[in-house]
Amino acid sequence: MHKAGAEPIRKAALINAAIAVVGRAGSLDVTVAQIARHAGMSPALAHHYFGSKTQMFLAAMRHILSRYAEGVRAGLAQAGPDGRALAIVRASFSGGNFERDAVAAWLNFYALALTDPQAARLLAVYHRRLRSNLVHALRPRLGDRAVPVAATLGALIDGVYLRAVLEQRSDPDPDRATALVADYLNEVLA
Repeated sequence: MHKAGAEPIRKAALINAAIAVVGRAGSLDVTVAQIARHAGMSPALAHHYFGSKTQMFLAAMRHILSRYAEGVRAGLAQAGPDGRALAIVRASFSGGNFERDAVAAWLNFYALALTDPQAARLLAVYHRRLRSNLVHALRPRLGDRAVPVAATLGALIDGVYLRAVLEQRSDPDPDRATALVADYLNEVLA
């Protein structure tokens, strides 16, 4: 029997389970059954809601990206004009974005984008927004140098995520990650 309002709750549980299961496995080499079991559901229900493991994982990445966007908006709302770039950097490593499972999901998202057009499009949107936000934040102080500095900041953020996965800590250190990227930002702005 269908429960009214259960679909969003079940989808959210499956999305969270996908992040956790992929995070623990460290790869997309997991099954829909494993994800569904982690969410306390049947594989058939997971297939009903998402159709495939790839679609479920893309929904999980949209969730992570939405959470990240909320963090960026909140950080920018509180930052003064000179603190906007740092607010974006901080958002990259806060709000659950830099926990072990989310970091592993990001790494697998990059790998999936090499072969899946939907993942590639979603990743391209993320990169454009990050670059645009950073350039907008940096242009008043750096002028035309804002574009290459924004590209470097984006690469540093990606690199810190990659290192976090490779270090295999239980949870990466968001303060250390923020400080590493902020050091470069402060050097450029000095």
